[in-house]
Amino acid sequence: MTDRDNRDALDGARIETLAVRSGISRSPEGEHSEPIYTTSSYVFNSAAEAAARFAGEQPGNVYSRYTNPTVRGFEERMAALEGGEAAVGAATGMAAILATAMALLSGGDHVICSRDVFGTTTNLFGKYLTRFGVQVDFVPLLDTAAWREAVKPNTAMLFIETPSNPLNEVADIAAFAQLAKDAGALLVVDNTFCTPALQRPLAFGADIVLHSGTKFLDGQGRCMGGVVVGSREHMAEVMTFLRTCGPSLSPFNAWVLFKGLETLGLRMEAHCRSTLELARWLQAQPEVQKVFYAGLEDHPGHTLAARQQSAFGGVLAFEVRGGREGAWRCIDGTRMLSLTANLGDAKSTIVHPATTTHGRLTPEQRAEAGISEGLIRVAVGLEHVEDLKADLRRGLDALA
Repeated sequence: MTDRDNRDALDGARIETLAVRSGISRSPEGEHSEPIYTTSSYVFNSAAEAAARFAGEQPGNVYSRYTNPTVRGFEERMAALEGGEAAVGAATGMAAILATAMALLSGGDHVICSRDVFGTTTNLFGKYLTRFGVQVDFVPLLDTAAWREAVKPNTAMLFIETPSNPLNEVADIAAFAQLAKDAGALLVVDNTFCTPALQRPLAFGADIVLHSGTKFLDGQGRCMGGVVVGSREHMAEVMTFLRTCGPSLSPFNAWVLFKGLETLGLRMEAHCRSTLELARWLQAQPEVQKVFYAGLEDHPGHTLAARQQSAFGGVLAFEVRGGREGAWRCIDGTRMLSLTANLGDAKSTIVHPATTTHGRLTPEQRAEAGISEGLIRVAVGLEHVEDLKADLRRGLDALA
């Protein structure tokens, strides 16, 4: 590290600066752009040094399953952006959720999870963790009374996603943090939709925040990755699970995410601007029955979102008449939007949640989560918004 790499210069720096400058640790080569350390292992100067590294008595790299300079740089940058003490990278967003649950829960613990989470998250908690003695209750995100009633003496974790996927329901993070504190439990927030550019759950009292880095953190649909951010104590437990069980973030993917963060603020600003305009346009189309986007003034969560988010995000959903047939005709009628389940890409995507992202849920679970057969999700990319309107108009015309 050179004299000009004084990290104290970042004390009090704004998020745009942290997204570009934090997490950098230059090698003796003096590189300006962050390198990729594509190595599986590291050499030691002596047997004593190797023993000290493996025992955790001396800092330094040991094995890239759990210590890699590129991954560490990404983790440090994410911790800085979210305002956390430490972060742990993982292979995917789901690996981040799994690592958090396995590291911080035990058999006999009770989890309260929002019904309004990603479908795979529902399966992880409801189908797999329960096999190991973890009790799980799913509660509607906005039913405060139901959350309070669900609390048990053994409640150890509250898990929410805000805004929710795909209906954009908005949870009061500070209120959930107080509920978790009263219950002696941890509040875990999936911040994938907003990213730290729009929302910082730790600042509202959450204990842990996590992301699917595959989405907006990368921003171009290039790789898989996940990250968990929280206290050093909690992240040490998550890292121990990762070290033992191995759902690690690869150095190359960490580098892609690391570089993607440099433009996060600019991209999110563009995503949000186009999504709000597109949502207002969809509201005016006769074929559209309802639009779900917290940026719309008539959305139930608009006021709350305006208070705890700096903008309203890049994902919306809307319902068309005709159920599944109508939704599929609309989707198939578009020509430019990418028909894929990913989101947070520079390219706009369109998908039918009931048969894709939430397709493994039972019909009853989908109904409880508000995932109707006529629902369509659009993740707005960086194309010109007028071109997006024109393509969605093709889809809506197919309903005639």
